[in-house]
Amino acid sequence: DPDSEDSWISGLQFRQTVAGLTPREKKIMELRYLKGKTQMEVSAEVGISQAQVSRLEKGAINTIRKHL
Repeated sequence: DPDSEDSWISGLQFRQTVAGLTPREKKIMELRYLKGKTQMEVSAEVGISQAQVSRLEKGAINTIRKHL
């Protein structure tokens, strides 16, 4: 049930976790998962290497997983 208290609390926890990401991590996650860009496209837009995008993305995902 999307209107249940547990669902609401989970949503709040997710927003708080995402709020704790760095601005660069937030930008990478937005570009990768909301806009569907590849790591190469993100690297060109953000101005860092694809390897750095990969590391930052992995770190952000691990942070989100730890807090949920």
